[in-house]
Parts: sequence; structure tokens; C-alpha cells
Amino acid sequence: MKYTPGVIGAVALALIFVAFNTFFVVEQREQALITQFGDPVRTVQEPGLAVKMPFVQTVTFFDKRILELDAPPEEVIASDRRRIVVDAFARYRIVNPLRYYQSVRTDAVARQRLASILSSSLRGVLGKKSFAALLSSERPQLMQSIRDQIKVQALGLGIEIKDVRIRRADLPKENLESVFGRMQTEREREAAGIRASGDEEATRIRSTADKDVTILKANATRKSEILRGEGDAEKNRVLGDAYGRDREFFEFYRTLKAYEASMGGSNTTMVISPDSPFFKYFQKGHTGAR
Repeated sequence: MKYTPGVIGAVALALIFVAFNTFFVVEQREQALITQFGDPVRTVQEPGLAVKMPFVQTVTFFDKRILELDAPPEEVIASDRRRIVVDAFARYRIVNPLRYYQSVRTDAVARQRLASILSSSLRGVLGKKSFAALLSSERPQLMQSIRDQIKVQALGLGIEIKDVRIRRADLPKENLESVFGRMQTEREREAAGIRASGDEEATRIRSTADKDVTILKANATRKSEILRGEGDAEKNRVLGDAYGRDREFFEFYRTLKAYEASMGGSNTTMVISPDSPFFKYFQKGHTGAR
């Protein structure tokens, strides 16, 4: 039997069509689920060329990479009754295509379900803590608690949660002004306390310094009086020795000192008898006037 070129071409096209519906390629970043009349048959997670039954089975591809869920900002009421606007996101990966297909079917439904789970976990964990705890070193533990809760629920969807983070946690705009006012009042109170402590410390230091100065002055005065007394004693001793050695010279010296003390001014007037003993050394021929 001879085959015409038209028949051969038709057969070739049919074979190509059958091959196109039999073979498919799974890329490195993908994983595939083969279904038959809507029922799952098997999964293909290794990249490369794969085979399915043509016309009867269909292939659904799912992303194998880590995906990100950017949830809308969520308002949470903390344990201290403060309203907090939380902006969070999650990173996840599809690890079970069959369960994923049976649970959510499409990526849009999966994101909606994950957003609901994330919102519920945020409310459950952050609602038991205060706003201050969310801003403290306790924050990583809160993130871990939220991540653990989401992981358990996400596994039922064939999804593995890799990470959950809070991008921002702010108070609503209408509450910011009152919060800032309380913060300013608190800081002013702390500043006043610190200033009062500083004034008290300054007073204490100044009092101690004044006391030390008084003690130093008293010690210096006492020492100077002792030295002055010792000097006067030494002077009197020297003068006493001089008086014992030459009485006439000693009287002459004492008289000169008396002259110096009584006539030291520029306008000194003395009314005294010329032959007074006080002027005996001014008299001519006196033995002491040399």
C-alpha cells in the first residue's frame, strides 16, 4: 500500500500532537501535579522531561521557590488596651503540591488563606502583650511564637512557613499626639529629677569644699600662730642674751625703737620736758650716744 504525501503529513502532525500532549518539561523552579479528570494522580518535583497520559491527564505547575506574602496592615489591641497598627509579612514555600491543590487550588486562594492565618496569629500573640513589649528585646520571641502558630496551620495547606517578620508596629495617627505628649512629660519629669539630683550633689560637694577650706585655714592660722610665737620667743631670747651681755647697748636699742614708734609720722607733735629721761640719748656727752 502506498501512502501519499498528504497521508504521511497528517500522520506526522498527529504524532506531533500526541507527543505534545504526552511529554512536558518541569523547570528547575517548578513542581507539577498530574490530574486525571480533576483527580490527583501523582506529583513531579524533579526538574526535567516527564510523561503523562495524553488527552486524559492534565498538568498543573506550582512554584517551587520561596514566595512572599505581604499582608495588609492589621490593627491589633495590645494587653495595655493600646491600638497598634502592625505591618507584617511572611515567606513561604509550597512543599506538598497535592495537598496544596486539594486545599486551595489556586495561588490567589492560598494567599487569602495565609493572610487570614497571619492576621489571626498576630491578634492572638500580640493581644497578650503590651505595646512596650513589642518594642523591647522580647520582640524576637513574639515573632517565634507567631511563626510557630502559622507553621502548624500552613502545613495543612501543603505550605511551609519559612519566616514571619513585623515590618512596622505603630500607633494610629490619632493616638500619636497624645502618646508623644505623655512621652515628653515623662522625659521632662526625668530631666527634673536628674537636675534635682545634680543640684543636691553640687550642694554637697560645695559644702564639703567649704568645710575643707575652713579646716585648711584653721590649720594654717594655728600653724602661723605657733610659728609667730616661736619667733617671738626666739626674738625675746636673743634680746635677753643681748641684754645680759651689754645692758647699756640693750637700753640704747630699746630707746631707738621707742623713738621710731613715737616719731614715725610726718606730723608728730610731742610735749615733753627736754631733760626727760626719754631724750637722754640726745643729750650731749651721754655715753650711750655714740
